[in-house]
Amino acid sequence: MTILTVTLNPAIDIAYQLDHLALGSMNRVSKLSKTAGGKGLNVSRVLDELGADVIATGFADRRLGTELIRELEGGGISCRFTRIIGRTRNCIAILHAGMQTEILEKGPTILKEEKEAFLQAFEKSLGDVEAITMSGSLPAGLDPDFYSQLVKLASQRNKPVLVDISGLALEALVNAEIKPTLIKPNIEEFSMLLGLEIGLENVKEALNEPLFDGIDWIVISLGKAGTIARVKGELYRVRIPEIAVINPVGSGDASVAGLAFGMTIGASIEDCLKLANVCGMLNAQEAQTGHINMEHFPELFEQIKVEKI
Repeated sequence: MTILTVTLNPAIDIAYQLDHLALGSMNRVSKLSKTAGGKGLNVSRVLDELGADVIATGFADRRLGTELIRELEGGGISCRFTRIIGRTRNCIAILHAGMQTEILEKGPTILKEEKEAFLQAFEKSLGDVEAITMSGSLPAGLDPDFYSQLVKLASQRNKPVLVDISGLALEALVNAEIKPTLIKPNIEEFSMLLGLEIGLENVKEALNEPLFDGIDWIVISLGKAGTIARVKGELYRVRIPEIAVINPVGSGDASVAGLAFGMTIGASIEDCLKLANVCGMLNAQEAQTGHINMEHFPELFEQIKVEKI
């Protein structure tokens, strides 16, 4: 079982731990970490921890991108990145006084020939995988419908595609002729897509909008309130237990990993939704983004309740 993860705008995530952030002055870092970052790479790591074989793909330069690939391959994740002239970005998080201040670089501009090289490599990789996940923002140089192009290529090979994106790219995707298997916006992204304020009182009606015809799985994250989903025309509500949260960043990515894993092994709809939520919660209980502790998996899995509504 091999899953292809697409991260088109990856980064080196740098976290600086400070006792206090002094603006306009010198700050000495007490703790530093650097990791391969990007939503799709969080998906990759969680899939690997679940036991799936993973191929990570996207765009990477020959400096920071090489460092990123080296880390992933050192962790047992295969990489098929398209090399680019532009610079792979850094994303900096400054952790101070219980807060997190982020400094996010824009990232590279993808050239036409680099885009074409990626499309060719992506199409070639489809023969080696059972499912594809696509996550995160588009780098400059790619049109909003680029994910739609990838979905179309995958559909020609009958490969399921799970997509976790937002904004113009998500709008282009749901309006495209060829639909993905699954989309996973959170409730805020879902509201932005529809141009309406969506809450528990009207989310069921919104899920049945004609805009979503042809998408088998629509999974809406409600944060601590769990998940609501429309799967093959049926509506489901997932309720989760209260947990102690250490770091919620990447929990949505871990949920995508759980969904992809469940769908690939042929799990039931209910178990796929449980897998998504348990992976999200396990990620939130860890300091490291894109990581789950499988020792706690069985206990949490049994506490998640899924019901048709």
